[in-house]
Amino acid sequence: MIPLEHVVALSAILFGIGLYGVLSRRNAVLILLAVELMLNAVNLNLVGFAMYLTPDRLAGQVFAIFVIAIAAGEVALGLGILLRVYRARASVNVDELDLLRW
Repeated sequence: MIPLEHVVALSAILFGIGLYGVLSRRNAVLILLAVELMLNAVNLNLVGFAMYLTPDRLAGQVFAIFVIAIAAGEVALGLGILLRVYRARASVNVDELDLLRW
């Protein structure tokens, strides 16, 4: 069995990479990808802690599936909004999307 410290360290590294991607990128699609990476780090923590605390129950895996389903909806909605913004502005640069009116 993999030690819990390794799972937490890997999850923290993935979350840090995702956080860096959200804070440093200007392309909205890449920001969505970075958010997905952060959610996958959370899923890794959920499954790791569930297997460490109660290996006979599937609570961590069930929560991870819920997070994956919510993330899929978030990406679908976000990409739909970005597609509409790209058609109106011909750019998905976050710095250029400061106005609510087009």
